[in-house]
Amino acid sequence: MSLTGWRLRLLRAALRAIDFAAAGLVRAVFAFARMIGPDRSADLGAFLTRNLGPLFPAHRTALDNVRRAFPDMPEEEVRRIVRGAWDNLGRTAAEYPHLGTIFDFDPERPGEGRVEVEGVAHFDALRDDGKPGIIFSGHFANWELPAICAARYGLEATAVFRAPNAAGVARIVHEIRSQTMGGLEAARQGAAFAMQGVLERGGHLGMLIDQHFTRGVIVDFMGRPALTNPILAKFAKRFDCPVHGVRVVRLPGRRFRLELTPPLDLPRDEKGEIDVPGAMQAMSRVVEGWVRENPEQWLWMHRRWRPRFTGERLDAANPEAEKPDGAP
Repeated sequence: MSLTGWRLRLLRAALRAIDFAAAGLVRAVFAFARMIGPDRSADLGAFLTRNLGPLFPAHRTALDNVRRAFPDMPEEEVRRIVRGAWDNLGRTAAEYPHLGTIFDFDPERPGEGRVEVEGVAHFDALRDDGKPGIIFSGHFANWELPAICAARYGLEATAVFRAPNAAGVARIVHEIRSQTMGGLEAARQGAAFAMQGVLERGGHLGMLIDQHFTRGVIVDFMGRPALTNPILAKFAKRFDCPVHGVRVVRLPGRRFRLELTPPLDLPRDEKGEIDVPGAMQAMSRVVEGWVRENPEQWLWMHRRWRPRFTGERLDAANPEAEKPDGAP
């Protein structure tokens, strides 16, 4: 075997070892979180990310994003929002092992559990109208809860998700999701065919739309151009089905509120068909309103705005314009 072949084998072996170690660490952390319970594990997760998050490059990304989204905001408030975003991220991660128990909404006794739901009538209409439907959301509070709500109360829904890069960790996360949620579809090549099949069977698709998508359509988001995956608008045009937004709000006392919007009145072209860029802009406006209402509960660490893809003109000294795709 050539030297190059040996190097490749060693590299693959090293990657497998890293993946195995990462999966083992995650399982150990999740086991510890289950042992101490959802409240203490969420508090611990928040403590760790509040203190460790600022050490990572993503912290600079978050600060820059908030400053550009709210150009007149005092710096003290900018930093408060980013601290809150780290707090929320830590809680969300620590709540993963408890997803099956955190969601305790009972329609017979609303307001008595950890979770409350607004828009139950819209949920019932989605479930009972015999039509396909589309539900969009974003990375707010614990963004996994809407898929659990749909599964618990009989809405045939498939959640489209992005799997973690580490295969071992992805398996653990999938185990938890599959135990608490309905249909699951990983965002991958060919996923569009599976998503189309869900709607053809009269099912419902749920998808997060608040992250950068290189081949997307340009929308105005928080006053700046951003690229957004247009697939939900394309499906809405093809199936002419209702489109709802859903968000999660983290409340005091370790509680949550799920809010399902009425169906959106999406813009249409001269033929009466849904206009794809206009529809994505309408959905993005809803998400923007959510961000402005609870900015500390959104995932600011993601590079949502990529000027080199949208043609946005920024100051030449802005390092963001020079970062390659995928940089933190």
